[in-house]
Amino acid sequence: MLKRTSLALLAGASFLGLSFDRALALDAASLPDPTVIYANQPQRTALVPVAYSEPSNLGGGFIEFLFGDRPVRDPRYQQPTYQRPVYQQPAYNVPAQPQPGLQPLYARQEQAYNPAQRPLDSRYEKQEVIYDGKEAPGTIVIDTPDKFLFLVEGDGKALRYGIGVGRPGFTWSGVKTITAKREWPDWTPPSEMLARRPDLPRYMAGGPENPLGARAMYLGSTLYRIHGSNEPWTIGTNVSSGCIRMRNEDVIDLYDRVKVGTKVVVL
Repeated sequence: MLKRTSLALLAGASFLGLSFDRALALDAASLPDPTVIYANQPQRTALVPVAYSEPSNLGGGFIEFLFGDRPVRDPRYQQPTYQRPVYQQPAYNVPAQPQPGLQPLYARQEQAYNPAQRPLDSRYEKQEVIYDGKEAPGTIVIDTPDKFLFLVEGDGKALRYGIGVGRPGFTWSGVKTITAKREWPDWTPPSEMLARRPDLPRYMAGGPENPLGARAMYLGSTLYRIHGSNEPWTIGTNVSSGCIRMRNEDVIDLYDRVKVGTKVVVL
C-alpha cells in the first residue's frame, strides 16, 4: 500500500513539474509515527515550547502546498522553538534583630578588652630630664605619687623611667639600698600575699611568665624589689603589693647601670 501511494505521488509531481525531492517532502503525511530512539531523555521542564500556528482552511497536505503562502511541514516532525528562561536572584530579608540562638556571619563581633593592647603613655617612656634635687649622682629616687623612677646622673640631669607602684594601702616611703640583684629571678610569694591570694602558686621559676620579669633588685632586708613585669600595661598605675615594677626593657637598662649598695630614696 505504501509503495503504491508513493508511485502515485511521483506521477502527480511529474505532471505538475515538481522535482523528485520536492515530491518526497509532500509524502510526510503518509509516514508512520516517528520512532523514539532515546527513551529516557531528561525532561526540559524549565523551557517553554512556542505554540504552533492555527491550521489554515485550505485543507492542508498537497492542496495547501500548491495554494498556500508557505510550505507545510508535518507537525510530528517539526522541531519546537524554546524560549530561554529568565533567572533572577532571590531577595533575602535580613532581620533587624537576630533571632535567639542565631548569629549572622557578617555581624561585628564584640572584642573583649585586652589591656595588653593599651599603648604606653609617652610620659612613661625612658627619657633624660632636668633634675634639681639634692641627691648625689648614682642615687635612685622613686616618686610614688607621679609614678616615676629617677636615676640621678649629675650636672642637673637624670634618667627617668615610668613605673607601677603599690595599690592603696600598700604604698610606703623611706631610704633603702640595693642588697642583691637577680636576672630572671624565681618567685616565692610571701605568706601574707598567699593569705590574700590563695590561688597563687607557691613557687614559680624565672622566665617570661614570671611576674618579677627579667631583672630584680632587692631593697634592704624587706620583701620589696624593683623588678620587671610581664604586664607592661600596668606601668603608670597603682597595682602592686609595694614593689616597684618596670617594663622589662627598662629594668634591664637600669640593672646594668647600678650596683649592689646603690641608695634608693622612696618618696
